[in-house]
Amino acid sequence: MSSGTVRDDTAVPILMYHAVSAEPNDATRTLSVAPEAFEEQMAVIADLGLTPIGTAELAHRWRRGRPLPARPVLVTFDDGYEGVHRHALPVLAKHGFPATVFVSTGWLRGPYDTGGALDTMLDFDQVRELAAAGLEIGGHSHTHPQLDQLPDEALRRELILCKEIVSDQLGTVPASFAYPYGYSDRRVRRAVRETGYAQALAVGNGLARRRQGPYALRRVTVRRTTGAEEFRRLVEGRAITRTFTRDLALTKGYAMVRRARQIRRKAVRTRV
Repeated sequence: MSSGTVRDDTAVPILMYHAVSAEPNDATRTLSVAPEAFEEQMAVIADLGLTPIGTAELAHRWRRGRPLPARPVLVTFDDGYEGVHRHALPVLAKHGFPATVFVSTGWLRGPYDTGGALDTMLDFDQVRELAAAGLEIGGHSHTHPQLDQLPDEALRRELILCKEIVSDQLGTVPASFAYPYGYSDRRVRRAVRETGYAQALAVGNGLARRRQGPYALRRVTVRRTTGAEEFRRLVEGRAITRTFTRDLALTKGYAMVRRARQIRRKAVRTRV
């Protein structure tokens, strides 16, 4: 193995961004990042000599057993907020960094808009410009529901409609998917695989590893409150569990609630 590669059991930080906005609204404020903060964070990645790669590339290398580049990191954005084009794209282009944008097609401005978006979203011209600049465009469902709470038919409709719209608008089939709210279960992961996505990202607030499998790769959340030192720890993979202790506790609690809901729904369907 050459000195420029790492073993495929390497833990990889996958950064999860949402909005990049100077003036976010109340609905997106917590998970938004100020443009100047985003620029500083990308400079940290460059200064540390990390190697940003795309979601499809990471999964492909792990699937084929190919080595990763030295010190890999992924930059991802969920939902499809307009600030990704306005603020993030110029910074990414400046550094030559790839990134992945996971779009909820029913939230984007244009002919498929369902009216559920939380803030100003990308339109399809902007999505095409992102793709032309080398960013990977992935799926994030159509209307951003809690997928594990949907019946089978509605679940597949969300996955397929998103995939078809992205394919029609960009001329390429999205290979990667990110679960809305970060939630999935075995049924959802199976549906994502069967509808043609090659890999999918969760949240989990942990580092991604090959052994997680291509449909449950973990990410770490970048928030408006993420300071410079905390960001440096995230991309260096240090003190991840300590940083997200509260999030992990909440996630376990939500998981119990969601399992209880699923059991109740199955019981109701059985009685009917």
